Amino acid sequence: MKPSLSKHRHISFTAHYTGYIWYKMGISHQVFATRKGRSLVSLAHPLETWAEKFVGGSMRSTLKQRHQMLDQTLEALIAQYPDLQVLEIACGLSPRGWWFRQQYPNIEFRELDLPDMAAVKQAALKQLDPNSPDVLSVDLFTPDFATVFELFDPKKPLVIISEGLINYFSKALLGELLDALSTHGHEFKQLHYLTDWYPEPTQNKLAAVIWHSSKLLKWVSRSAFSFHFTTPQEIQRFFNQHGFAQVQILQPAQLSQPFNSVNPEQQAHLGDLVWMVHAQHLAQS
Repeated sequence: MKPSLSKHRHISFTAHYTGYIWYKMGISHQVFATRKGRSLVSLAHPLETWAEKFVGGSMRSTLKQRHQMLDQTLEALIAQYPDLQVLEIACGLSPRGWWFRQQYPNIEFRELDLPDMAAVKQAALKQLDPNSPDVLSVDLFTPDFATVFELFDPKKPLVIISEGLINYFSKALLGELLDALSTHGHEFKQLHYLTDWYPEPTQNKLAAVIWHSSKLLKWVSRSAFSFHFTTPQEIQRFFNQHGFAQVQILQPAQLSQPFNSVNPEQQAHLGDLVWMVHAQHLAQS
């Protein structure tokens, strides 16, 4: 009997697009660049170019911003906690696991996605390193997700990363995901969650255009794509409600400032199209 198909499986088409964009930007490897990704990039190129000229940013420009913010934060955590463990959920064709295992061979870095994408990713990884760990294949919204946490040592800190994922879920489903992360990871010495976040583009003069574009993405991906929130304070409260006591939001406009000095309660929407969230679940003593 075949396992039931996840209703979120259609989101994976975006992984081909992002995988090829990262390759073109020189921050990935050609094994993660698929023909499907090349076709999607070619189709989107005119619209992306127009957006960069008139909107001040595009999907492909935010891909680089969010990827760099996440990687820089993860490197800082590894420097602070050399025994760090990492789980990248909905890993798609991200080069992150491959790159970090090369640079930090002593850390445990595992990747996870739905079955079809996990198979594509694993085939690509095996071309680079036959000994690379298998890509885990689990639907985040099933009981099987709990078993993934059993692969890690709860006496060591665990970082969970997602990129280009959470805006595809409804707010209710996103709450379920955060609840699952905090529940399954509550026994770990430390639990960190790093993710990108696309806020409502209220500070952009072409906000209406961006909104209509998001509706197209929602239709193509057959998802509940939404911007959800407009301020850092709303995001902070949402994470607090779902088990994460400490929440930091980084906007690209703040990159010149020390990250730890940024207080969400004093932040305003600075106009960037994508932010990064660093949430921490505090283990009970």
